[in-house]
Formats: sequence, C-alpha cells, structure tokens
Amino acid sequence: MAGSKSVVIAALIANGAIAVMKFFGYLLTGSPSMLSETYHSISDTGNQVFLLVGIRYSGKDPSRQHPFGYGKSQFFYSFLVAVMLFGIAGWESLKHGYEAIMHPGHGGGGDPVTFFGSTFDPVWVNVVVLLGAIAFETYAFVKANDELQRQINEYGWSGIPEAFRKTSDVTTLTAYTEDAIALGGAAIALVGILLSHFLDAPIYDAIASLIIGLLLMGFAAALAWENKRLLIGESLPADVEEKLRRVILEHPGVTGVDSFRSVYVGAEKTLVTAEVRFDGELVTGDIDTDIGQIKSELESADNRVSYVNIEPEV
Repeated sequence: MAGSKSVVIAALIANGAIAVMKFFGYLLTGSPSMLSETYHSISDTGNQVFLLVGIRYSGKDPSRQHPFGYGKSQFFYSFLVAVMLFGIAGWESLKHGYEAIMHPGHGGGGDPVTFFGSTFDPVWVNVVVLLGAIAFETYAFVKANDELQRQINEYGWSGIPEAFRKTSDVTTLTAYTEDAIALGGAAIALVGILLSHFLDAPIYDAIASLIIGLLLMGFAAALAWENKRLLIGESLPADVEEKLRRVILEHPGVTGVDSFRSVYVGAEKTLVTAEVRFDGELVTGDIDTDIGQIKSELESADNRVSYVNIEPEV
C-alpha cells in the first residue's frame, strides 16, 4: 500500500506541473496536439486524486456492512478513472484533432513572442514544454515501474504482460500505464509540432492530436477491462491456489480438501475458504487448534491471504 501511495503522489506532482506548462504552450501557439496533451495531463492529475481517495477509503476498518473491509474501493475509483477521466479526455482530444484535420491552418503557429528582450517563434515554447514533460513523466514512470517490478519479483511473474493479467494492485497498474501513455503522447505531440513547423503543414499537428485521443481512449477501455475482472470477483491464479491447497493437505491430521475457493477483496488482499477433512480420531479441541494453525500457515505462504474460513469435515 505504501508503495502504491508514493507512486501516485509522484505522478500527481509531475502531472500537475506538466498540465500548467502544456496549457501555457497551447495559449501561445494554438497547437491542436498541445491542447490534446493539456487534456491528457489534466486527466492524469485528476486520476491521481481519484486514486488517492481510493487508497484512503480502502484503509477503513471492516464494519458490519463491510466485514471484509473496503479494499475494493481501489477497484471502483480506478474504474472511474477509466470511464470519467481517460474516456472524456480521450474523446475531447480525438474530436479536437478531427476538427483540426477537417479545418486545417488554425494551430501550430502564433505571433512571435518577446521574452526578456528576445523574440522567438512560439513553437519552441511547445518544444521546451514537451521536453520538460518527458523529463517529469520519466521520473513518475520510473517510480511506477520500480513498484511493479517489486511485485513481479515477489510473486514470480514472468514480466509486465503477466503482471497486467494477474496483479490486483490496480493503483500501481493505472499509474504505470498512465505514465507510459503520457510519455508516448508527449513524444507524438513533439513529432507532430516539429513536422508542422519545418514542413509548414499544420496537418501533422492535427494528426498527432487525433493519435493522442485514440491512445487515451484505448487505455480507458483496457483499464476498465482490467478493473472489471476484480470488481466482479476474481480468484487467485490457479498455481497459487494449488500451492495453498498443498499447504492445507500437508498439515498433520488433514486427510483431504473437498473444496477450495479464493477471491480478491482488495488490492493484494484475498478471502480464502476451504472445506477440510480431518482425521476422525481428532477431538473438537484439537481441530480448533489445527484450524488456527492452518490459517497462520496460509497467511505465511502468501501475503495476499488476508481472511481465511475453514469448514471442518470429519
């Protein structure tokens, strides 16, 4: 949880500063891709606020209405990020790029700017802003990548693709993908602006805006899909469940496991239930002790096991 929070705070600081810089560049040049990038960074900043709310809310203690805690709130707020922020920002960027393509010649330039006695083409403001954005986003991306790599090493995943399919830490997943898309978007905007400037063809800037919108909308759909699997109740991976089942079977006095189920109740938090057959010669007190020991063994075997319910069968 602490790792996820530091990743989000780093991204919040970076994206807030970048949004102001990009909007300043747009005001000076009227560049369509800079406006798209402004939408992008505003949505990124809003993302972090939603994710921080989700992290804070998920830390509430369990209650009668929510006996397994509020961990799924991170899934919900991450889903809102996809639908309300990336979807809207992506659509606005796509629409703005389309309009710029259909009605070219209204962006990518601007009147010369005088600053501290020097006059220069405002296009270079956008170049400087985007290079600064790439630097900020690289910092945020490295933080998110470090946390995701920690999880990959801890759970033995083969790499980023498997982590995307199996992680329940949607906060880090969102920040990582968002920062990657932000880096790509800034690079696309930079290429579009420079091509428009050197070739005197605003169409490239408009196309860059269109591509940025498509990237944002594609990410919105992918993120929503990843959250769907967790919101509707996904289990631990099959190999992890098999390992936990073996932990129960290897406990003295256990003769079989009739059923074993798990479900995520929060980021890196799962509920495990099992119907366990015990040796018929054990007395009730011994079974109660064994159940307590099995719970501790399961929690030690995988730190994602947070709640355990053992139903004894004799």
